[in-house]
Amino acid sequence: MKAKVRPIRLPAGRRVLVISDIHGNLPFFKGLLKKAAFSADDILILLGDILEKSEGGLEALHYVMELSRRYTVYTLRGNCDDITPAFVDGGRHIPAAFYPRYFAAWGEKCAAVKLAHAAGAAIEDPSDYPAARRAIAAAFPEELDFLRGLPHIYRNDDYLFVHGGVPREERLEELEAHGCMKNDDFLGQGHSFRRWVVVGHWPVTLYHPDIPSAKPILLSDRHIASIDGGCTLKVDGQLNALILPEEPGGQFSYLAYDGNEVMTALDPQAPSADPINIRWGRSRLEVLERGTEFCRCRHLESGRELDILTSYLREDEGGVYCEDSTDYRLPVTAGERLSIVRRTSRGTLAKKDGATGWYFGRLSAPGDGRSPSV
Repeated sequence: MKAKVRPIRLPAGRRVLVISDIHGNLPFFKGLLKKAAFSADDILILLGDILEKSEGGLEALHYVMELSRRYTVYTLRGNCDDITPAFVDGGRHIPAAFYPRYFAAWGEKCAAVKLAHAAGAAIEDPSDYPAARRAIAAAFPEELDFLRGLPHIYRNDDYLFVHGGVPREERLEELEAHGCMKNDDFLGQGHSFRRWVVVGHWPVTLYHPDIPSAKPILLSDRHIASIDGGCTLKVDGQLNALILPEEPGGQFSYLAYDGNEVMTALDPQAPSADPINIRWGRSRLEVLERGTEFCRCRHLESGRELDILTSYLREDEGGVYCEDSTDYRLPVTAGERLSIVRRTSRGTLAKKDGATGWYFGRLSAPGDGRSPSV
């Protein structure tokens, strides 16, 4: 399947918000739009991956469909939005062997599984698939048509929007669609562009070996903006909205929402030197000393030793791994507000301007409940 490329018109005087990788997290999506005071005067561009990885995918899809009827919304197809229509339509670009493993691993967090069950069909065994395909197609024609109709690329003279990435700006219609949707480590491929190319797909914290950060990455020398904040997939993830400049060539800005409680730091703290960000795909460990709350571990790739939350550890036949972890101490000034990820007996895992790290000072009593990211 070749990439579907469509023009996009962004009239002057209208604010343009770009959001990617909602992954079924409707509360984050609504929270971010509320924080942005989204209105009919704005243009909303969704870079894809509305679905998968959480049980709220169908609700999120319905909300996007409703927004598309009422507002100016441009939505792209991400690789996760492609799974269900590809399954129903028998798309050959996804190997048949993919589905049993994926459905078993994600269960109701997979849209196809949830839709099949909602339609009264089993989908637990490949022998179930023909009936499941027919049941989903009969029960959810509008949803499937919406997903099938999504393009892979939007472009104009100044911007190119795509979920995963592209190798070039010319002859885009000749590109394979799957490579535009699933394009891992796009920033690491060395591309530079004339237009600004805005992508999601790859959580931006994976690009940071030292300080975990979920804020958008803007590479002005290469004209690339990468905005996936790890919503749903990361314990400390957030949903980002990149705000395009009023005029091409101007300054980008962004807003974020992470749903965490926000508290005020009462004590100053200096940042730590030489921190490490242990990330997905590079997180294999050796456990040196087990504890109830923390385990002393050696990170095998770097050789670094650090304490990691016991609840962040997982083990399989390949060894011991962890959720994204760090030993970074946030730089904090007394009076600053922090987004609280996790409170422990030793200190607080917190976020500041998208960066995750530890804070060991005192915190004020929460006064405003669950608030947007700071």
